[in-house]
Amino acid sequence: MKNYVVYALCGFAVSLLLTFAILPLLKKLKAGQYILGYVKEHYNKKGTPTMGGLAIISAIIIVCVVIYRFSDRVVNLTLIIVAGFMLVGFLDDFLKVYRRENEGLKPYQKILFQLAIAIIAAIFCYINEITYLNVPFSGGLNFNISWGVIPFVILVFIATVNCVNLTDGLDGLAGGVSLVYMVFMGIILAVNGQSLSGICFVAVGAIAAFLVFNTNKASLFMGDTGSLALGGLIACITVFSNNSLYLPILGITFVASGISVIVQVIYYKRTGKRVLLMAPLHHHLQMKGLTECKISYLYSIITAICGCFLLLFL
Repeated sequence: MKNYVVYALCGFAVSLLLTFAILPLLKKLKAGQYILGYVKEHYNKKGTPTMGGLAIISAIIIVCVVIYRFSDRVVNLTLIIVAGFMLVGFLDDFLKVYRRENEGLKPYQKILFQLAIAIIAAIFCYINEITYLNVPFSGGLNFNISWGVIPFVILVFIATVNCVNLTDGLDGLAGGVSLVYMVFMGIILAVNGQSLSGICFVAVGAIAAFLVFNTNKASLFMGDTGSLALGGLIACITVFSNNSLYLPILGITFVASGISVIVQVIYYKRTGKRVLLMAPLHHHLQMKGLTECKISYLYSIITAICGCFLLLFL
């Protein structure tokens, strides 16, 4: 347990230092977030520096390299995949800043990048026989899906990365939920003696440092640089530990963001009417009068409650 505390503290310290280092640079480069006009509540956030995810993810990679020293191939691939998603997100954010508009990479370009990375992860799982799925609330029951792991892992990665990205819409929301997710997944993996538990606690510290700058009113956004990479990290840790079925439970708020958008789009195309005032769900709650702080707190608490239930049945 002491090691995990040290990992979290190291992640926090490196992330904090990197954030302090890049924030003045981002301001100097005028790397401000472009705000959509129809989100009136966010108009005062225009120009807030983005791409803060560089600090979070770089800190995680640096600390994990020092801890593991490239000795664990699952950890190595996880860091490579996370770095890949960070680069995709960075390119997307950079194009938005450069063009001074809310359009970076085309949707199909992002999906192609995500698909390529997901395929690598899926093939790795199949070759290394990471084909078992642990069943939540079953007391250790699992089953083997064999070659079915390939389409399954691809689906999990694409869904997770985009759901985390959709959740990144309010100050401290995606970061807060990701932090709580990592705490409980780290505990679950530590109980089972899995090496990926260390990354979870490094991530807890790194995200916590970023939240110092990202809680309402945020002075820095993680951008797609951070949200895509965190989604990739969550997918890696969950899939490579055979805990993919835990993801929709512990990550229920991420799922809510994705489903709310899908339902809104389908219903609007069919009827011309909206189910929610605005999608994703957190924007609907905001337009109903809840403050950003309350929504972020609510999402984190829900995630923590789900995590507690999972721990009860380990």
